[in-house]
Amino acid sequence: MNSIFINTDGGSRGNPGPAAVGIVFTDDKKSMIFSYKKTIGVATNNEAEYQAIIKALEILLESKWFKENNIAEKKVICRLDSKLVVEQINGNYKIKQDHLKLLIAKIQRLISQMHLNISFVHIPREENKIADKLVNEALDGEN
Repeated sequence: MNSIFINTDGGSRGNPGPAAVGIVFTDDKKSMIFSYKKTIGVATNNEAEYQAIIKALEILLESKWFKENNIAEKKVICRLDSKLVVEQINGNYKIKQDHLKLLIAKIQRLISQMHLNISFVHIPREENKIADKLVNEALDGEN
């Protein structure tokens, strides 16, 4: 498996409000290989989106896939339904809030540790239903 796809979503009920993240890892054949959901306390929607990416990268860094393969041949595609967050991470939109700049810096540090080809792409909400469902399950207290 040379490519891995990571769909992330973060959301809050209220803005800010109780927040959670949902993460889905899939392989080249679109088969789910891992999923994760967790509440993260009180956050805005954007903060939750960034926290989801950070958690996904942390999971990836510790994964067997990352540790056991030749990293030069690996490609990671992070798929988000937040165009704003994708454009901010890709450096196309400015980030005005300092606390969000800190989250982006953490994302950049994680990426630099991995030495991987990582891209961030915007996808329609319909293509991110599973990650979104995980966010809502976490907020509803479902295991």
